[in-house]
Amino acid sequence: MYNRMTLSMRFLLLLTLCLSTTCTFAQTPATPLRVIVIGAHPDDCDLGAGGVALQYSSMGHKVKFVSLTNGDAGHQDMGGGELAQRRYKETQEVARRLGITYDVLDNHDGELMPTLENRLAVIRKIREWKADLVIAPRTNDYHPDHRNTGIIVQDAAYLVIVPNILSSVPPLAKNPVFLYFRDGFQRPNPFRPDIAIDITETLAKKVEGLDAHMSQFYEWLPWTRQDLANVPKDPTERKKWLLAAMEKRSSVTPEIKASLEKWYGQEKAGKIKSVEVFEICEYGRQPGPEEIRRLFPMLPR
Repeated sequence: MYNRMTLSMRFLLLLTLCLSTTCTFAQTPATPLRVIVIGAHPDDCDLGAGGVALQYSSMGHKVKFVSLTNGDAGHQDMGGGELAQRRYKETQEVARRLGITYDVLDNHDGELMPTLENRLAVIRKIREWKADLVIAPRTNDYHPDHRNTGIIVQDAAYLVIVPNILSSVPPLAKNPVFLYFRDGFQRPNPFRPDIAIDITETLAKKVEGLDAHMSQFYEWLPWTRQDLANVPKDPTERKKWLLAAMEKRSSVTPEIKASLEKWYGQEKAGKIKSVEVFEICEYGRQPGPEEIRRLFPMLPR
C-alpha cells in the first residue's frame, strides 16, 4: 500500500511540475517521418534545417544530416586529416544535442564534383534512410561544393525509385518530396519560399547545436569576414553573439510573411520572428497542401 501511494504521489508531483513549466510528454508517432538533410560541409545542414530538425526529433520523427565533404579545407590555421577529424567530432556533438544522426562522407572540401560515384552514394543514403523528405541546397550558390551538392541530389531524385540503379540497395517504393534550403541568391532565379516554418521558440536550441561547430562559427567564418577579433571569448557571450547573428539570418521578409500567412494564418504569422524556409524542387513528388501538412506536422491543422 505504501509503495502504491508513493508511486501515485510521485506521478502527481511530476505532472504538477510539468504543468507549471514547459515540460511535454513526447509521443513517438505510429509511423515516424524520415527526413534526410544533405549539405556540402559539416555545418550546412544545421544552418538550413537545424530548427525543424529539432522539432521533428522532439515529436518522435527521425532525422539524418549528411555532409558530402569532410570539411578538411575550412579553417585558417589547420587543414587535412586533423581538421577533418575535428569537424567530424563536432558533427557528432551536434547529433547528440539535436537528437539526430549525422553522417560525413570522405570527399575533400572544395573538390566536390557531381560524379557517378557521388550520385550513387547519395542514392544509397536516401534509400537506406527510407526518406519521406529530402532537403538540400539549390544549384545557384557562391560555393562550388554547394552547387554540386544541389546537382548531385537533383540527379538522384528520380533514380532513387529505379530498381536497376544501384541494385544492391532496394529502391524506394515512392519518390520522396525534395526541398531546397533558403538562400539569398537572385540569379538565374531567386529562392521561392513555398514552405515557411516558425522556429521562434526553437532558435536558441538550434544555436546550441551550431555552437558545437566551434571551428566554424567562432574561428573560420569570422576569419573569412575579417571579424575574428569581435568574437567573444566567454562561452556564454559567444552563444549570445551567435544567437544575434542567427536571428538576422532567420528573419521574416515580406515574401516569407506571405508564406507564413498561408500556413499559420494572418494573426499568428504576424507574431513569428524566426523561420526556416524551403522551396519545393521540381524533381521528386509534388506535394499538395494536405501532404505538406503531413510532412511538416509542426504546422497548425
